[in-house]
Amino acid sequence: MQKSGSGGAEESGQSLVFFDLETTGLGQGCDIVQLAAVSGGHSLNLYVIPRCRMQRGASEVTGLRVRRQRLYLHRRLVLTNSLREVLVSFIAFLRMLGRPLVVGHNIRRFDCTLLARALDEMDLRAEFESSVSGCVDTLPLAREMLRGRCLRSFRQENLVRELLGVSYKAHDALEDVRTLRALYDVLQPTAELVCRHMFTLDTMESKPAGTAAKAKAPCKMPGQHFRQTLKVTESKAEDHNGEISGL
Repeated sequence: MQKSGSGGAEESGQSLVFFDLETTGLGQGCDIVQLAAVSGGHSLNLYVIPRCRMQRGASEVTGLRVRRQRLYLHRRLVLTNSLREVLVSFIAFLRMLGRPLVVGHNIRRFDCTLLARALDEMDLRAEFESSVSGCVDTLPLAREMLRGRCLRSFRQENLVRELLGVSYKAHDALEDVRTLRALYDVLQPTAELVCRHMFTLDTMESKPAGTAAKAKAPCKMPGQHFRQTLKVTESKAEDHNGEISGL
């Protein structure tokens, strides 16, 4: 079983799932093209044929293009699923991990908004909500933790370069979540800090917690700490194109 030193998490058995989307653009009306998630030794990586046109800028940074209702990644054909199949697979992945926390970078304002819209469209929102303990956005979390570092940018690529000293293939959802997991291990946020930045799909539009908005009462979460763990056996449940696999 693979263990990680992710801060603020493990003694209680609370799993973390690192999550990211690639989309047809940056607007709220864009479509999901790729969904990836990583937890412990398990990963999920699924692609969707979008219903709207890929914006040129999105194709340039992701390498994803649609030709004749087929999806290509850097000119290589990739297998795709329907949006419903992708969402159902994601929910099954979350349930396998026992109501984990979903962690991502800038997900409160972007990824989770698009995810919520897709879940509502497929009437799967209740299933998702019952499969997670909450969501945590590492963008405001990192801003709070690193406010004294005078960083020029809190984009994930910049944080990885500043804190890990490496560059990586950004804008591929699977690479993004793998790298975010390593970044989270370095940040090691406390349980209190993680709790302050937790939200749900129902509360994500409210103002995020800040350093001055500390809870007057203790924050209640499932378990006392949050560190990445994996409570399931390390099976390699392979789907087509290796979408669900052991890392």
